Amino acid sequence: MNTIKIDLNLFIVFDAIYSQQSLTRAAGVLHVSQPAVSGSLAKLRSIFDDPLFVRTSAGMVPTPLARQLVGTVRESLKNLDSCVAARIPFEASTASRTFRIHASENAELILLPALLKQLKRHAPKVNLEVVFFDRREVAYQMASGNVHLAVDAPLLSHPELISQPLQTDHYVCVMRPNHPLCNKAMTLEAFLEHEHIHISSRIKGAGHIDLALRSIGQKRRIGLRLQHYAALPTLLAESDLIAAVPATMASHWHLSKQSLPFDTPKLELQLFWHKSVEHDPAVLWLREFTMKLAQEH
Repeated sequence: MNTIKIDLNLFIVFDAIYSQQSLTRAAGVLHVSQPAVSGSLAKLRSIFDDPLFVRTSAGMVPTPLARQLVGTVRESLKNLDSCVAARIPFEASTASRTFRIHASENAELILLPALLKQLKRHAPKVNLEVVFFDRREVAYQMASGNVHLAVDAPLLSHPELISQPLQTDHYVCVMRPNHPLCNKAMTLEAFLEHEHIHISSRIKGAGHIDLALRSIGQKRRIGLRLQHYAALPTLLAESDLIAAVPATMASHWHLSKQSLPFDTPKLELQLFWHKSVEHDPAVLWLREFTMKLAQEH
């Protein structure tokens, strides 16, 4: 096989199909038509004399040969990217670039307003796309280049991910401004006698507050469970329910806030990136920019 005569773009298509397990999604990631992806796959099949990907009900499943090739292909593409990146510095003030960030809802509410404001000031042509994947998929999405950074709780454990502490926070109790508890000391008895809104992306299971209460032999009454914070201020404003939320988040709402009458673990946010972009100038700039902003806030 004479590699000089092979279009290297074919290997980019190979990686996209492997990552997306779909010709349509691969075309979307590459910003080309599906027929173009199909044509590239046909050329790859001819070169390797192997189907490489087999269409099934679960998507385009890689053949044993494709599984054998993917590591070498990705390493080679990474090395090529490094060669180019080493010669092209990232000038944030003039760069036109879109970064995709996986962020928990907590991270969105706490960091995004300040991050977007400062990006428009220092990098006006840089755009963000914020997504949230199942945490088990994040490393996979970052390896395939679909996600550049992740901001989340320290729950993303994968040998190819690098992380750095970004911000710590603590819980406070929030309620409507004219709530009966507003002008009283927040005792454990008062905290437990009211019904709570519990917010968790999981559909069941205890949260940090419940575990902290359990450690002192107590249990709160959950009146409502939500998977998102968006409706919380409105729901609290129209009821006697209370909620325990991150203090930084609570500072953005017109709600009454009180300290919790028991100890809870610190809330942590970490910044994650894939080792393949450790020295990528653009991602490095965004990492440092985000870290600096988090430290200032």
